[in-house]
Amino acid sequence: MNDLHATRLDLLAGGTDARTEMERAIDISRSAVCQHVFTRTMFDEALQAASTSDPASRLAGLAFTAKDLFDVEGQATPAGSAVLAHAPAAKADSPAVARLRAAGGVLTGRTNMTEFAFSGVGVNPHHGTPANASDPAVPRIPGGSSSGAAVSVASGAAFIGLGSDTGGSIRIPAALNGIVGFKNTARLTPTAGALPLSTTLDTACAMTRSVRDAITAHEILAARRVTAGNAPLAAYRLAVVKNVFFDGIEPAVANAFERSLKMLRAAGARIVEIELPELAELGAINATGGFSAAESYAWHRLLLERSGAGYDPRVAQRILRGATMKAHEYIDLINARRDWIARVEAVLAPFDAVLSPTVPITAPSIASVAPGAERDEEFFRVNALLLRNPSIVNMLDGCAISLPCQAPGELPVGLMLWHAALHDDAVLAVALQTERALQE
Repeated sequence: MNDLHATRLDLLAGGTDARTEMERAIDISRSAVCQHVFTRTMFDEALQAASTSDPASRLAGLAFTAKDLFDVEGQATPAGSAVLAHAPAAKADSPAVARLRAAGGVLTGRTNMTEFAFSGVGVNPHHGTPANASDPAVPRIPGGSSSGAAVSVASGAAFIGLGSDTGGSIRIPAALNGIVGFKNTARLTPTAGALPLSTTLDTACAMTRSVRDAITAHEILAARRVTAGNAPLAAYRLAVVKNVFFDGIEPAVANAFERSLKMLRAAGARIVEIELPELAELGAINATGGFSAAESYAWHRLLLERSGAGYDPRVAQRILRGATMKAHEYIDLINARRDWIARVEAVLAPFDAVLSPTVPITAPSIASVAPGAERDEEFFRVNALLLRNPSIVNMLDGCAISLPCQAPGELPVGLMLWHAALHDDAVLAVALQTERALQE
């Protein structure tokens, strides 16, 4: 499946045209592989926009999708819920959607998501759960919360899946679906016009089919140019954090990760194993519920009073945890995080990027975690495992990218490259070389 860059070159060479590519994307969007992927589609408008697009623009009239929490002019923003289905229509596109459109991208639909973005599993009791694109035999979870966005990219229905990442909501579904997901430093992209989960941790970002496409999407969303360079892997200093990230890891993930390290070393990478004892502090720092619980409760408290029965009970349970946090506990959390970030940054300073498994498990079946109280225990176990590794980067206010690293015939496994805030260009530069090494 061609990425955006290859397709755009084909467009410029006359080998295809934007309308043909859009028709192909819409056909896939309407197929069984995209069942439950969209909460709303705009196929007629998309065909018209593609037909009049500029092939020389950065996105050349090609398809992108937007997670259901982003404002689109003239449409409600339900964020995967039932209680906001009839909310007032947005008066303007969110900046993220507007920037992708201005770059020549064509929006084909709003994508399904975990209700209010509060889970890494991707299950939605209101709109159904889109099945992972990687396994036609067993319906597996897509990962969340940007579930539909991931499947839209992995299936070929879109070149860019616009989403958000608060604790891994881009990287988790990217890893489980075998695509690329880049979470930039949060302050680089605007979150205005996106329904919040945590105003401290939310990041507007995207999933793509390749690292070079991830760079293009980030440059558009952040209105900046990435300086990635073309230095070989041997030019970078890489680390592997051995504690926490490998706890509870499945053999399939461990094998894929170790195989990837071997391939990177063969390509010249210098990789050092380190310990990060500061990770043991996160449980105590977040003991009162963390930023997502407190900040989501502040946003939802009145809506919960009016319409709480319409919420996904699993989501409501997590939001309501924020009701008990005291003001001094929230301030203590802010201060503890600031101190923790400074100490972790000092440990990581000698390195250009850190390598970790994106998540420690492959995608379980939807049936094992589907809505129902009898499956809550398994749901919350899986959710905790999926969120653990990527959420460390959000707590760090850092940047990270997930790349597929499984062998042919294996379930998707994500390799995460990450670092502290504003190391985005270095992480992307390493990712370009890593992707090349893993594909050779």
